[in-house]
Amino acid sequence: MATEKIIDSFLSELLSHLQRSKKSFYALVSLLSLCLLAYNSASVFCAQVPFSPKTSPEPALFLPENVAAKSRKFFSISFSAKQPPFPPELKSHFPLLNKNPNFAKEIDDFYPKRRKRQKFAKVKPFQVRVRNFFNKNSSHSACKSRFFMTWISSAESFGEREMFAITSLFKTHPNGCLIIASNSLDSTLGMQILKPLLRKGFRLMPISPNFEFLFKGTPAEVWYNQLMQGNVDTGDVALGQNLSNLLRLGLLYRFGGIYLDTDVIILKSFGGLRNVIGAQAIDLESGNWTRLNNAVMIFDEGHPLVFKFIQEFALTFDGNKWGHNGPYLVSRVVARVGGRPGYNFTVMPPMAFYPVDWSKVRGLFEGPQSLSHSKWLLAKLRQIRSESFAVHLWNKQSRGFEVEKGSVIQHLMFGCGVE
Repeated sequence: MATEKIIDSFLSELLSHLQRSKKSFYALVSLLSLCLLAYNSASVFCAQVPFSPKTSPEPALFLPENVAAKSRKFFSISFSAKQPPFPPELKSHFPLLNKNPNFAKEIDDFYPKRRKRQKFAKVKPFQVRVRNFFNKNSSHSACKSRFFMTWISSAESFGEREMFAITSLFKTHPNGCLIIASNSLDSTLGMQILKPLLRKGFRLMPISPNFEFLFKGTPAEVWYNQLMQGNVDTGDVALGQNLSNLLRLGLLYRFGGIYLDTDVIILKSFGGLRNVIGAQAIDLESGNWTRLNNAVMIFDEGHPLVFKFIQEFALTFDGNKWGHNGPYLVSRVVARVGGRPGYNFTVMPPMAFYPVDWSKVRGLFEGPQSLSHSKWLLAKLRQIRSESFAVHLWNKQSRGFEVEKGSVIQHLMFGCGVE
């Protein structure tokens, strides 16, 4: 009997232990199942539910449906997590600037991307690079003339015509120095493109502009800050073109010197010119100018007329009218301040820089068609060589023209050493 009681007790304890183990086992399995279910539910939720529009950082231009070969789900997640469309300084959505669909591309031409700034974080500030370039050349060999150009297009589009213009600059100013304010050319590719000019010993350097420095303390400072905050309607005219109009004024005001468009061919030294702007057209009866142009400007550092140009830009900016912030701007200001004390400058006649109007520029590229036409070409060439300091090629109209044999342009190219 004692043995049977011991066996019954042992079996009862074993059965009780198995029941407790079974409950623990089932509890463990249940817990694991709940974890897996929660994980799977979270994964499905994250993959299927799109981000709320309130938290999406991309402007309308970058909506997923506008991007080819990207699903809405995948693009939203990867774009938001890894690739913000603007650097931190440009977090605003540019509500007014988005009226121009090309704004994102245009502003990028002037505003270096964050990764570029990080890569070149040790590069000296813009103003230091400019002054060091001019001073270095001054100590090595007299830098008698300071030239500025701007280039708002891609580095690849810097071509033969621009090379021709720069060659003519140094042909007539062997002791001159040139800075090209450009983000695209201030790069490895840009230096490679400019290498043929550098090999000739031309003293030039591309430098990315710093708008904050150039406009600080001028009326353009507030305007530019408003632009960066998205409070300026840039209109239909390319933003880059209007920023170029302002950039050249900032360069002249801060440093003084000579500004040239990249389609201006120089024929003789500017050495005797100071505080000068050129007329594009005149009234034949009165001889008074009717329009000025800003493709060639020569001014001292801090000149009051250049300050007035900058002020006019900031106060009257209109992005919907071509030329309103450029040639028409300088014409308006000079018409108001001309003759006032304190503004010492000279308006040069059209033959100085604009010997041929934009509507007739094709004639400079055409070769002789007849004996009478040949005589006209010869007379025009002699007049330009005698009376003109430079020739504006009106690039927008003449970019596609071929230089024909015997044309005025061909003769001018030979004179600059370009074959």
